[in-house]
Amino acid sequence: MRPLEADEPTAVGPYRLLGRLGSGGMGRVYLGRSAGGRTVAVKIVHPHLALDEEFRARFRREVEAARRVGGAWTAPVLDADPQAAVPWVATAYAAGPSLAAAVADGGPLPAHTVRVLGAGLAEALAAVHAPGLVHRDVKPSNVLLTMDGPVLIDFGIARATDGTASLTSTGVSVGSPGYMAPEQILGKGVTGAADVFSLGAVLVFAATGRPPFPGDSSASLLYKVVHEEPELGTLEGELRELAQACLAKDPDGRPAPVELARRLAPAGAARLVADGWLPGALVEQVGRRAVQLLNLEAGQGDAAGTASGPVGFSNPSAGAPQDDRVTAGRTDGAGREGRGVAGPPGAGGFGPPPVMRAPAEVPPLPGPRDEPGWDTASSSGRGRPGRVSVSVAAASRPEDGGRGRRLSCTVALAVAGAVAAVTVGSVLVFDLLPGGSPGGHDGAGAEPPSAGAGPSGYRTPPPTVPARYLGTWEGQGSALDGRLPAGTFRVTVRQAAVGEEVGRVRQTDPLGGVCVDVLTLRQVTDRQLVAASAGAKGNHGGCNQDPTTVRLTPVGDDLRYESQSEASGRPEARLSKAG
Repeated sequence: MRPLEADEPTAVGPYRLLGRLGSGGMGRVYLGRSAGGRTVAVKIVHPHLALDEEFRARFRREVEAARRVGGAWTAPVLDADPQAAVPWVATAYAAGPSLAAAVADGGPLPAHTVRVLGAGLAEALAAVHAPGLVHRDVKPSNVLLTMDGPVLIDFGIARATDGTASLTSTGVSVGSPGYMAPEQILGKGVTGAADVFSLGAVLVFAATGRPPFPGDSSASLLYKVVHEEPELGTLEGELRELAQACLAKDPDGRPAPVELARRLAPAGAARLVADGWLPGALVEQVGRRAVQLLNLEAGQGDAAGTASGPVGFSNPSAGAPQDDRVTAGRTDGAGREGRGVAGPPGAGGFGPPPVMRAPAEVPPLPGPRDEPGWDTASSSGRGRPGRVSVSVAAASRPEDGGRGRRLSCTVALAVAGAVAAVTVGSVLVFDLLPGGSPGGHDGAGAEPPSAGAGPSGYRTPPPTVPARYLGTWEGQGSALDGRLPAGTFRVTVRQAAVGEEVGRVRQTDPLGGVCVDVLTLRQVTDRQLVAASAGAKGNHGGCNQDPTTVRLTPVGDDLRYESQSEASGRPEARLSKAG
């Protein structure tokens, strides 16, 4: 989680924001806390989407559809305001790493954990399908591993089977290569069987550490899904049999989620979770996160009932919501019905400004840590599954003399034991210091001081790049004219002269692979920055190292990223300021 920037809101609706969890093609996701102490994940849509009335209508339908999803293994929608000046939705927050991060850090999961994972996700899909929905993007990064079981998240692209809630026309590609069902790739009718196919691929990844359809490009992945048999690796026994059934090319040949859940856990997934389901190293990791969550400062004041516009708009000509527009109803976390928030007139009609904290009173937050892992050496034996029950409730209010905090929490003694097992050394020190990461920026490594360096060890180039481009930008990308998702693009631009390195592009593909490109400035104006791009040293074999041209074009408050690489499908992305 990253600390809030000065231009980000500290409150949205009734929720106080504690930090930014991430961003995607639809918006930014923040960690929030209600006045009653409940921790939530708040997704706020991007400004350019908030200006689109067609998007607002689709977003409202998506939220209404997601409200119908129940079940123990999903992150329920708690609150939403699709008619706010900037639409937002709040879901329950699940404290735990994603399956993608857990496997990347610690390797394949034990067979018992994979069985519980499959049973929980199968029950989650049964809950999603019950009201006639299809998730459409079941993948490792959308599965969280918590003490209380697996949690399926991100119903933002869930689609009602009657076709009334599609987001595809906004340019947001639905699905991830390697986890999409063949019928989804071919554009045929998608039913709940497509989610079962994705679940089978997720189980193979969890058990082997590799997806069942490996490949070095999106086109290769999609071809393999449609035409080739899955690679099941070391998966054995009943798990192998069930995964193979889920990955059948014919949707009619796949088991139903209810049948899958019954075979994996005849007494229900909850029984297996209660007996302990995570390996010890993961128990320790989740315990650390729970303690860090309790220690978060929530800023000053009580944000209950305060609405804020999270970001500024670049189009002042867009008017305020019309008086005759129907404001969608909104319920709070307790299910109480309330009135939607309509933006007040004036200032372009986009609602009140963000609630910002005073700079002098900002408490320093720990530096960002994308996905903390565990020491594989300490967990080589993994041993029996551990179990810790964590329940968190916290409220923040000013006490005598200024800032204060009142916390009420129940954390089982096993958490204390797990946290006590953490080595208090240089790694922990790096975690606690703001920006204290042993690695370089985005894993690209630090650069050696250049000739002619100043007192700080780096030379200061003449101011060539307009300030409009400087900083870190992030967003979801696509290739092949938007037909294939290309993952997350994170672009960092710094001051440089023509011929010098002006920044780097870090692309994290939908399977979790990371490629870094180095940008060398060619020319720049207020309207566009043009750079030569080439793969960085140290990239894995699946990255495209060939040189190409990249263009960054301001679009309102965002940047449009465009690459001319034909081998990569000419990827492009709309990027929002991330730092």
